[in-house]
Amino acid sequence: MVKKLKEVDAVLVGMGWTGSIMARELSKAGLNVVALERGANRVPGDDFTLPNIRDELRFSVRQELMQDPAQETVTFRHSADKAALPMRRFGAFLPGDGVGGMGTHWNAQTYRFLPSDHTLRSHLTERYGRKKIPDDMLIADWGVTYDELEGHYDRFEKLCGLSGKAGNIRGKIHPGGNPYEGWRSAEYPNKPLKPSLAGVMFGEAASGLGYHPFPAPAGNMSAPYVNPEGVRLGACQYCGHCERFGCEANAKSSPNTTLLPVLAKEPKVEIRDRCYASRLVYDKSGKKVTAVVYVDLRTGEEIEQPAGIVVLSAWVFGNTHMMLHSGIGRPYDPRTGKGVVGRNYCHQIQSAVGVFFQDKELNPFMGAGSLGMVIDDFNGDNFDHRDLDFLGGGYIALNSTNGRPILNRPVPPGTPRWGSEWKQATAQWYRRAASMNCQGSNYASRGNYLDLDPTYRDILGRPLIRMTYNLTDNDRKMSAFLTEKGAGIAKAMGATHIAANPRKGDFDAVPYQSSHNTGGTPMGTDPSTSAVNRYLQSWDAHNLFVLGASVFPQNAGYNPTGAVGALSYWAADAVVNKYLKNPTHLMKA
Repeated sequence: MVKKLKEVDAVLVGMGWTGSIMARELSKAGLNVVALERGANRVPGDDFTLPNIRDELRFSVRQELMQDPAQETVTFRHSADKAALPMRRFGAFLPGDGVGGMGTHWNAQTYRFLPSDHTLRSHLTERYGRKKIPDDMLIADWGVTYDELEGHYDRFEKLCGLSGKAGNIRGKIHPGGNPYEGWRSAEYPNKPLKPSLAGVMFGEAASGLGYHPFPAPAGNMSAPYVNPEGVRLGACQYCGHCERFGCEANAKSSPNTTLLPVLAKEPKVEIRDRCYASRLVYDKSGKKVTAVVYVDLRTGEEIEQPAGIVVLSAWVFGNTHMMLHSGIGRPYDPRTGKGVVGRNYCHQIQSAVGVFFQDKELNPFMGAGSLGMVIDDFNGDNFDHRDLDFLGGGYIALNSTNGRPILNRPVPPGTPRWGSEWKQATAQWYRRAASMNCQGSNYASRGNYLDLDPTYRDILGRPLIRMTYNLTDNDRKMSAFLTEKGAGIAKAMGATHIAANPRKGDFDAVPYQSSHNTGGTPMGTDPSTSAVNRYLQSWDAHNLFVLGASVFPQNAGYNPTGAVGALSYWAADAVVNKYLKNPTHLMKA
């Protein structure tokens, strides 16, 4: 029997970046907020302490901060005519688990999307004509422009204390920053991180080729910082334990270090950890969600939490799963192209260029999650695609993230994978290698989508999310172009060996690539092609708001968190200043 609780003003499902931002803004507006988080609570001073947090085997290999696939996973197939099987171990991406979500274990690379990324279909149509866009490419405008979001980008960057160098302040280009970025209202809160030797070499080579290198924007603090919420962050120690780890120095911006200390003291916010949300109670006739049903994992009790406002603030799969399982919005059908929930699923088209130097000794142990030099010359539509047979692009960066020896053992191409020669090569090149990342966009395709698996179920008995996804010809051609440009920079750096690896063939779900999954509940201004409107409000339930990268209509050539943070503040502003005054649909269908 389901236990029904007293109604609260708002309930949130998921307590990562998006949930933390929304909880803070709603509580400031006087609302009583309940936040449900499937995983355990994680407190930096208790859980991220030395020496335990530096355990590469525990956190990086065994993935202690990640979702347990034995409880809930994803089934995967390349196309709709194939059988889907469950992922027994996450590889290509790593869903987070616990209070703080994926913001706990990320590298903290924090970019703003380009202005054209927010209005992609309109931009490309205007520049190249409609025929340039393939018929099966489902790119779309967000429904909100960069100019509208700029203040929210700025607010998120100040919350995180980002380290970086602005390239465009109110239309004036500043040397040393990114000249291609959208205008900024202010400089970064912190100066850039100290560059690594490999980063300096990359910057010099890229400049020599006529490109425009700039320091990667970092949620790793270059100096101690107090954010607008009054929370103090420490300076980065360049230990190289960012991705897959919490930070013992409070030097990496995360929900745990920027907002959760404030929320822990807020009497209007109750965070219920180990509470596994299963479904939304949906009043279809009234176009309203009345409650969230969840299971208390400590007791096994099933509980219904009524609320006036419901916010889905989980990861891409979680948000999409909840809407599909609860019957909210029309599921996407790739055969007809109709439906919206599960539509526009994208990943990130990444490739790598390994560089090896016989005469240079690098320090792989000096690293930080976002320590690197970047060029944006080939990102988005920063270059002319008129004579090219693909759309999109990405940044090219040399990041000095870590020298952790279990998973980081670079060797030149042609080296045996085991035995004495491999051991000798590992010893020879370990301190003389670096990796260049070509992070390309992924534009939505008609055949890539999410739906409910008809066969496999999670521990609550719900159908698993089924991921149907493969690389497109556009993806492969874009990756080949970016990787070639990266190899050219490696050559200019004077590398002894270059290992260029563009994306080829089918998508491989086994090796890690990035956790930059997007789409499934896309935003827009047309309910026939979007699940939520420009304010991230469901077209089918006026009191339901959906936050996170699941609302992206396509993925850009950037890490998504900066845009996720900006959209969270944008949606929170709409709820507080528009919806609470008149609780109804903020846009007409």
